[in-house]
Amino acid sequence: MRSVSHASCFGDVTSRRSIVTSTTTTGRTRHYADRVPQLRLALAQINAVVGAIDTNVELVLEQCRRAHAAGAHLVVTPEMVLTGYPIEDMAYRATFITASQRAVAELAARLEADGLGELVVVVGHLDSAKPPTLEAVPDRLGVPKNAPTNSASVITGGRIVTRYDKHHLPNYGVFDEFRHFVAGDETQVVQVGGVDVAIAICEDIWQDGPSAAARAAEAGLLVVLNGSPYEAAKDDVRLELCARRAREGECAVAYVNLVGGQDELVFDGDTLVVDAGGELLARAPQFETDLLVVDLDLPAATAPMPDPETRFHGLRVERHVVTSEPVPAFDPRPSAIADRWDDLGERYQAVVLGLRDYVAKNGFTSVLMGLSGGIDSTLVGAIAVDALGADRVFGVSNPSDWSSEHSRSDAAELARRTGLHLDTVPISPVFDALQAQLSLDGLAEENLQARIRAVIWMGLSNQHGHLVLACGNKSELATGYSTIYGDAVGGYAPIKDLPKTLVWDLARWRNAWSTERGETPPIPEDTITKPPSAELRPGQLDTDSLPPYELLDAILDAYVERDLGATEVIEEGFDPELVQRVVTLVDRAEYKRRQYPPGPKVSRRNFGRDRRVPITNRWRESL
Repeated sequence: MRSVSHASCFGDVTSRRSIVTSTTTTGRTRHYADRVPQLRLALAQINAVVGAIDTNVELVLEQCRRAHAAGAHLVVTPEMVLTGYPIEDMAYRATFITASQRAVAELAARLEADGLGELVVVVGHLDSAKPPTLEAVPDRLGVPKNAPTNSASVITGGRIVTRYDKHHLPNYGVFDEFRHFVAGDETQVVQVGGVDVAIAICEDIWQDGPSAAARAAEAGLLVVLNGSPYEAAKDDVRLELCARRAREGECAVAYVNLVGGQDELVFDGDTLVVDAGGELLARAPQFETDLLVVDLDLPAATAPMPDPETRFHGLRVERHVVTSEPVPAFDPRPSAIADRWDDLGERYQAVVLGLRDYVAKNGFTSVLMGLSGGIDSTLVGAIAVDALGADRVFGVSNPSDWSSEHSRSDAAELARRTGLHLDTVPISPVFDALQAQLSLDGLAEENLQARIRAVIWMGLSNQHGHLVLACGNKSELATGYSTIYGDAVGGYAPIKDLPKTLVWDLARWRNAWSTERGETPPIPEDTITKPPSAELRPGQLDTDSLPPYELLDAILDAYVERDLGATEVIEEGFDPELVQRVVTLVDRAEYKRRQYPPGPKVSRRNFGRDRRVPITNRWRESL
């Protein structure tokens, strides 16, 4: 961790500390006390569990207790932390909405009972639309059942002061919020310790409204509750966004995010605070639960808006005063700025966290995978050990007559280096028995071997309760280079969103990380350097069926990640015949992808929540 000195949140207008009155760019006048108000802000980066409302309440309470012990005045939690996020169609259930509403009231009561009632807590949760929207639901088309809202309530002194409903509902990429929620139409400004604090939720800050409303209301601080999923390099985008909104709103911005895995999504935390000039003041670690405590000097609150019906970008500003007197003066503490993972490191940590939470949140105790000695299953083995510990990771080597000796030895070497359990179950006797009955040849004969291995894995899973991990990568998934009911079986696929070239890069990164820490690299060097092969026939290599992965992944990036047409891909310099071959493979493999297990999203566009195309589909890209 690195530390930076405490700083004023006025950005480039730090002279305001000594000013009694000042005119803003909106032409209104701020009135200051003899000193600039201070506020100790606590941002709770929490790993919530979808549906586990009671557990999530306890997580919030735990962080509030820590914040109180640290002397915080204001605590802000992530988006929908009480229900977990995303909740998808669970949003429509009246019982779930009611349970969430009760949890907010319970949280307020328990904070008061625990002697934490003076804390002001902004908590994310599920609610239902306020009248008249809710009253009109039975007669309105296009309103989700029971009019659910993605909300944040302000609680203090054992009561709910006010509620903010998210108004920009994303309906792109992994998000379906326009389907699930009713949009709000007002922004809330809550005065805490003599400072006006505006509220926004996640997508709201990506739009112009909240910062404009905060500026119009002359808020000193904009707090943003987020359930922002990880994708590569998103931390850089978030920081730039927060800095821009701070400058536009002429206020500090505090951005708090969920952390943890939820099915295909991974939330990376990356909670941060910038001052009114957009300068970074504090930042939490990535991929870890954390409480980020920041001391802020903020502009004093102004008088109420002259016209409560005035709207800014369609938003009505509503004000509530919790405490108008500044908090007693205190000596500010240094703010922490956590070190960042590099580009490969953050991808690796995202996959580890995704697997760890999928196992824990779904009640599994151990995982099992086929270990062929190839780079994919070897990387998955290393990821699993990092996520769960070697004692909970079980590998199975299933050699056939075509398995090379180095594949068997590389699997054993992985087990030696990491400490995972490894058993060997040869498939030749089963294969010979089935072939005596079936007499398969060609591709059918090759795939029979893969399916025999899958039967063994699933049998051991049923017997011992292991979660089977599928070890396919994104390049294979894109082109259909996998066997249904064979290597595609399993309950979770840790590297399904990693192109093959990135699999090699992460293997090298993981070994280098161990070397830097004085540890034994987990991945055998031979596994990284040998040509990839499914080893389903003598001398088989992946390049017999696919282009070299460096070339394949570049075409897939254009066609899948960036959604270019075949002609546009060719215009980037690729051979037309090769492009036609690759896009045809991708288009024809959709039925396989639909049957593949879920896995963590780390790219801009993953197969699953991001990219959705029909299985029955006769459209083909033509040159």
